[in-house]
Amino acid sequence: MALFSKAPNSICILRLSAIGDVCNATSVVQMIQAQWPSTKITWIMGKLEAQLLGDLDNIEVISFDKKKGFKGYLEVWSLLKRRKFDALLHMQTALRASIVSLGIKAKYKLGFDAQRSSDMQSLFINHKVPSPSSPHVLDGFIAFAKELGIIKMPLHWVIPMSEQDEEWAKVKISNKPTVVIVPAASKSYKNWTAEGYAEVIEYVVAKGFQVILAGSPAQVEVDLAADVVKHCQVDVINLVGHSSLKQMLALLKESKLVIAPDTGPTHMAVAVNTPVVGLYAHHNPQRTGPYLYRDYVVSAYQEAIEAETGKVLADLSWRSRVKDKTAMQRIQATDVIKMVDKISAELSIQSSN
Repeated sequence: MALFSKAPNSICILRLSAIGDVCNATSVVQMIQAQWPSTKITWIMGKLEAQLLGDLDNIEVISFDKKKGFKGYLEVWSLLKRRKFDALLHMQTALRASIVSLGIKAKYKLGFDAQRSSDMQSLFINHKVPSPSSPHVLDGFIAFAKELGIIKMPLHWVIPMSEQDEEWAKVKISNKPTVVIVPAASKSYKNWTAEGYAEVIEYVVAKGFQVILAGSPAQVEVDLAADVVKHCQVDVINLVGHSSLKQMLALLKESKLVIAPDTGPTHMAVAVNTPVVGLYAHHNPQRTGPYLYRDYVVSAYQEAIEAETGKVLADLSWRSRVKDKTAMQRIQATDVIKMVDKISAELSIQSSN
């Protein structure tokens, strides 16, 4: 039975990180807004994530800076000390999120059930949300909305972008059909090879697309992008480290197609309705893949996890992670090229040829 038969006065969302997860959570928060526009929503998220989502319409965003240590917790608790919410959606099992929750007063503190919970989250909640049959992170978040009493389930994302950010992206695109490649994730073991990317880039350029590399200033991303450019025999625009999160979002929106590993911009692309070819080997793409484009994932996950464990995928938990740091090398450029052709044909993505 749903917790609320009518709109509650206030709800607090606790999802600090990471970029991909907060993008997924955004659609759930906006589901709640669609059914209960009068409900006041406060969202506590990480400082970096707030750079992307801090200006969501009709949502109070409180930024938590984990780099401040205990002072960061005190700052959040101070802002909330005289407030009580009808419900807290504790949507992150990490212990630091649970510590933040200690300063949040709410009648109902919803968290994951035993199937999805970890890091002792059950000690910090008073209501467990039943897990859905689907393993995907977003479906787990949607279960929170259903538990509250949300019955309208429009899956959509509305993330504000300034005119300046959109204009910046349009200038980079220059009205050319563009494929954006985000070559690197923050964890290097999730990254594909520079040689593989170069082969795919040469193929899509020959098909009439412009290629732009995008990513954060993190050294692992800058280094891989430079290596990709070095291996390419065609022109490629390298913007890695040269955009804000909002500018990157605008760039993903203006592009025809995105190619990326298991990283936040994969989900940012979904949020702006740009098709994604995801490259996966370490995590189950049915759990962490781009939600609307899971059919277009190029995955070596099953092959890698079965080789590592000696078990068939059906006998393993959907949370099982591949530990082999060379697993992404199982992905072949020919497989990525085939998927690019498939998604282009099925979604009528046109090049300039």
